[in-house]
Amino acid sequence: MVTSDQRRRQLAKEKFERQQKRRAEAQRKARQRMIVIGAAIAVVVATLVGLVVGGVFDSKDSAEPSAESSPSAAPTPKQSPSPAMAIDQKAKYTFSLKTNEGDIKIDMDAAKTPQTVNSFKSLADKGYFNTTKCHRLTTEGIFVLQCGDPEGTGMGGPGYTIADENLDALGKANEQGQVIYPAGTVAMANTGQPGSGGSQFFLVYKDSPLAPSYTPFGKIDPAGLKIVQDVAKEGTVQGGIAPKKGVTIEKATVTKN
Repeated sequence: MVTSDQRRRQLAKEKFERQQKRRAEAQRKARQRMIVIGAAIAVVVATLVGLVVGGVFDSKDSAEPSAESSPSAAPTPKQSPSPAMAIDQKAKYTFSLKTNEGDIKIDMDAAKTPQTVNSFKSLADKGYFNTTKCHRLTTEGIFVLQCGDPEGTGMGGPGYTIADENLDALGKANEQGQVIYPAGTVAMANTGQPGSGGSQFFLVYKDSPLAPSYTPFGKIDPAGLKIVQDVAKEGTVQGGIAPKKGVTIEKATVTKN
């Protein structure tokens, strides 16, 4: 026989569990909104204050998905020019990342994404990516590890932006305006505005539905994909978006095949 006190405790417990479930769902949706790729902040700054969103997510670039406050009082730096074309636009290249978790190799085809490949080679040759952290991991909705920000905050970039390329490579968008970015795809992060890519990029470790507005420019080798998947299995730090198993790019190089 269930007493009235027991019944009240049971009802209170069920109410608490429902509240916890709603809170967790709200947090999940909030994390999803802070997607790979978000950061309207830099767009506002770049547009209103002339701040150079250094390529998708830069302090010079803005890949942080947060679009809350705009540092409109900041001084307006001059935008750096994008690098002059210095690659063989008919060749294939390998973007190699030596990380603390192992080596990740990314195949790139300059014939499909010449501006992107040229930019990455220029940055890698300067050591731009060396000793940088992959700052964001998403584990719901879309499944990516985001890297390429020297500041490690999602607000860093090279001080210039590059054009979008190869956007139709993944097929026609569905009714939701999305295409599938297959596991192993490497694509440019951006502010959500056309031509706002900089240095930040994301590694897709599981098929992910996204708008076809992020330049797909590379494919991860099987060994490298497993490394990213192993990192993803550990999840994110509590209350954050950084991977629990931290990934540092110790050295990055781009070589012609």
